[in-house]
Amino acid sequence: MRVRTLLEAAALSLLPAALLILAIPPANAQAPAPSPAPSKVAPDLCLAMAEAPTKRGPGGISIPSLVHRAQLKIGETRISYVGHSTFLLETQRGVRIATDYNDYVRPAVIPEIVTMNRAHTTHYTNNPDPAIAHVLRGWNPDGGHAQHDISLEDVRVRNIPTNIRSYGGGTDTWGNSIFVFETGNLCIGHLGHLHHTLTTQQLAQIGQLDVVLVPVDGSFTLDVQGMMEVLKALKAPLMIPMHYFSSYTLERFLHEARPHFEVEMAEVPTTVVSRATLPKTPKILVLPGS
Repeated sequence: MRVRTLLEAAALSLLPAALLILAIPPANAQAPAPSPAPSKVAPDLCLAMAEAPTKRGPGGISIPSLVHRAQLKIGETRISYVGHSTFLLETQRGVRIATDYNDYVRPAVIPEIVTMNRAHTTHYTNNPDPAIAHVLRGWNPDGGHAQHDISLEDVRVRNIPTNIRSYGGGTDTWGNSIFVFETGNLCIGHLGHLHHTLTTQQLAQIGQLDVVLVPVDGSFTLDVQGMMEVLKALKAPLMIPMHYFSSYTLERFLHEARPHFEVEMAEVPTTVVSRATLPKTPKILVLPGS
């Protein structure tokens, strides 16, 4: 019994030293790096870029196979093609935006911001989830034109009204909107259900875009030749097709585009863009969608 008591006393006397050893960090351990300061959205970012030359970083667009799992860095924006004309945009600070939000094709998450147009029911919903903080309609239900200009965390969203054809064959003035998203020092434009080429005034309101999400069906929206005219006028480094219903309609657009732009076919429906990875020459990046 006395031997056991002595052993227990010895163990207790060594305990503080053992705890001290465990508390000392390994020689190669480093303190965690401080979190970078959040990026801020400059006012009128796209318009300012239109007035001054910009510098493009080296390289093109890279699409890691598990990019949707990666944490975004400052200056990066994730673009995922959900289908039809719906994209999910994710900013570095976690703001999620769904374009042409509707009842048929939706992202798996509830976005903080949704934009909509009213050409067809596949471009809007009358019953958006009440958890969505900002529902931006591309038309004004009370008449006149829609006017949006909001900021949330590291993104600014604004719209440029355009016209669409009415069901009777006339013109529905200001029935559509082009939405511009300014985040991560990038300007991303969603052309919506565009039915006509852009005026000089509209081009000035849009400013210099870095990424254009463009409908390429060539029939329900603007015809292929007209859409090519729009893309040449916008002069964006990166163009991502949407609103194509079959490989035939997509290829019809790409056939017209190849003499003017590089075309890349992606294997996954998600890409991460930043100013450093914008292509040096204008490129069309086709993301597969549902």
